[in-house]
Amino acid sequence: MAVYASFRSIGAYAPEKILSNSDLEKMVDTTDEWIVKRTGIKERRIADKHISTSDMGAMAARAAIERSGLSKEDIDLVVCATVTPDYFNMPSTACIISDKIGISNVQAFDISAACSGFVYGLSIAKAFVESGMKKNVLVIGAEKFSSIVDYTDRSTCILFGDGAGAAVISATTDKSEAFIDIHASADGSYADFLVTPAPGSVHPANQKMLDEKLNFVQMKGNETFKLAVKTLTKDVVDILEHNNIESSQIKYFIPHQANYRIIKAVGDALGMREDQVVLTVQKYGNTSAASIPMAINDIFESGRLKEGELMLLDTFGGGLTWASALIPFAGKVK
Repeated sequence: MAVYASFRSIGAYAPEKILSNSDLEKMVDTTDEWIVKRTGIKERRIADKHISTSDMGAMAARAAIERSGLSKEDIDLVVCATVTPDYFNMPSTACIISDKIGISNVQAFDISAACSGFVYGLSIAKAFVESGMKKNVLVIGAEKFSSIVDYTDRSTCILFGDGAGAAVISATTDKSEAFIDIHASADGSYADFLVTPAPGSVHPANQKMLDEKLNFVQMKGNETFKLAVKTLTKDVVDILEHNNIESSQIKYFIPHQANYRIIKAVGDALGMREDQVVLTVQKYGNTSAASIPMAINDIFESGRLKEGELMLLDTFGGGLTWASALIPFAGKVK
């Protein structure tokens, strides 16, 4: 009997502290009107100094496991997508999260695909489950982006926020619950569009690195915007055509929450109705790998997302990376 991957549950965590546009007006040369017009962002969440990426990931993971109806002992793989890990290169944030939520002796690792990380993680979970290697995979997208943002750089500090989301992907023999398809790709020739230059083997950790602020995220905003709209639209058109699905059949189009103008441009190009498009960018900003699971959690907790409804995920991030997925929600709604 064939085994499929199913999207069993969702959970998320958003820090309590809100950094509003009016707060940023006091920090850099910008205005609320300009930020909203250019990005659609009104506020973003910022984690306290004592809260780490793994802390947020653990809180999202606990919620996802509880809602799945499973116990933590049922989880046999933990994957964490992040570009803001607790520590530079090791140990992995996935290992730390596993320990914090009481999962031991289970395979755990991080992946780095920036804003595409969560959907990349779903593709890994799908492969592990459908190959029969794992039964219940915990996929986490967690970011403390405030730890790599230069709050004197008005081009980047207005965009990013902190948060985490998590999902349990489980084996099923019910094809109606199965992932339909995932597309994921990358093009490293655009690596300089979105980059955190240091520390790394190119720019090792030293005083020069700090003086030149190479430890902060850098972004070519205009170039990234243009390529994002083009790539996201093409990727969604391709996955829908490949699976003979019309955009009208999608219950929720859940794009990466980077910029309202990008989301609107892609949604319009696909002919998506306003009620199909999920928007959280206005209150969370860009939370990178946490963006899509946080958005899914929002419609789940508000009672909008029901069992069996078809989600179309679409994302684009540093690397450059991009991914899309067609997935029915297989979770139970109370």
